[in-house]
Amino acid sequence: MMAPMDIHKELDARGLTCPLPILKAKKALSDMHSGEVLKVLATDPGSVRDFQAFARQTGNDLLEQQANEVEGKPEYVHLLRRR
Repeated sequence: MMAPMDIHKELDARGLTCPLPILKAKKALSDMHSGEVLKVLATDPGSVRDFQAFARQTGNDLLEQQANEVEGKPEYVHLLRRR
């Protein structure tokens, strides 16, 4: 279960495959202020490692990742804090 926190923007990247979830997250973060939190919903299993690498490379904080099952299909939630 994810810890409660303020989400400033939510991005639905479900159904998209690499590199689209990362590219959309990068654009969303560029429109946000430092310290704000972006929630990304994805269905691509590769998004787990992709967002880990993205956070390391960009200096944004990957606060949390969670894998859920929605209607029998995997869904991944990524929380990033804008640097």
